Amino acid sequence: MTHHALHMPADEAQVRALRAGDTVTLERTLFGIRDATQIAMFDGGRRTRLDLRGHAVIHTAPNVRRVERGATNQAGYEAVCIGTTTSDRMERFTRPLMEREGVRLIIGKGGLREESQRAFQKLGGAYLAVIGGAAALETTWITAIEDVDLDDLNPESLWRFAIQGFGPLIVGMDAHGGSLYRDVNAGVAARRAAVLAKMGVSP
Repeated sequence: MTHHALHMPADEAQVRALRAGDTVTLERTLFGIRDATQIAMFDGGRRTRLDLRGHAVIHTAPNVRRVERGATNQAGYEAVCIGTTTSDRMERFTRPLMEREGVRLIIGKGGLREESQRAFQKLGGAYLAVIGGAAALETTWITAIEDVDLDDLNPESLWRFAIQGFGPLIVGMDAHGGSLYRDVNAGVAARRAAVLAKMGVSP
């Protein structure tokens, strides 16, 4: 297992160096995105003025508060609690995020499916896992909300966060076909079959 510190944006070679089971800490910039954001972008044809090329997106609809714009609150928002949501229902947006917007890394809970795995392999991407229930900790890794777009969808806007020491995160799926989720499921299935066989029960 190797630890990687990525100062975003990252290039394809840096992302292809990640292997399932490695850990990653991100620095500088992270984008927040969720269901409604991606439905608007890819089903509704909306474009964003924010440049996502080489960046990571985190599946989130953050709890924020409006504040007066200033040097430390350029977007007019400050973070209250920025937690991660389950990724599976956003599976169909992995490839368009990578192909159209140039996203390299997706952060979320619970993993993605085989189509996302194929996109990671072809285009050079990875899935970074956050443990559920860590929202309070994640929020401490975000130093400011720098910008926001598609804000009529609030809180499922497209957010640009300034980050420091965001992680460590676990590489759950890599660009080489590696997947901790597949490995865990295979192990569980094997143990289940062994227990049933010992009990004389057909699966």
